[in-house]
Amino acid sequence: MNLKKTIYIIIGCAGVVLGAIGAVVPLLPAFPFLLLAAFCFAKSSKKLHDWFVSTQLYKKNLESYVQGKAMTVRVKLRIMTVISLTMLIGFLMMSRVPIGRIILGIVWLCHVMYFAFGIRTIKEEEEDLTRNLEFED
Repeated sequence: MNLKKTIYIIIGCAGVVLGAIGAVVPLLPAFPFLLLAAFCFAKSSKKLHDWFVSTQLYKKNLESYVQGKAMTVRVKLRIMTVISLTMLIGFLMMSRVPIGRIILGIVWLCHVMYFAFGIRTIKEEEEDLTRNLEFED
């Protein structure tokens, strides 16, 4: 195994651990870490990638997004709540840095716009139907 694949595996494992923690801890976002893990495992090991995409952690947090750039309202709201709370903490801590607050506000607005308009919203039933159709094949 070469060094590049080893690094991808290490980063992917770290992404899974942080994503699993983020799925439980409200202020740590799971989505970006799990997306990182999926990317790293896809680049490094088919066996690890296949294992990861079969986990409930992947299915509950990433599957609908990866398959069609779509998320349920519940997943979108969970991600946006974590992002908003995290950015609010930063905003409050930057009371003496007005330009920092402006930049953070712009970044927050871009996140909201991306999740509202950039990612298609699907119903929970659609996600379940898509998942069931895959298992029938």
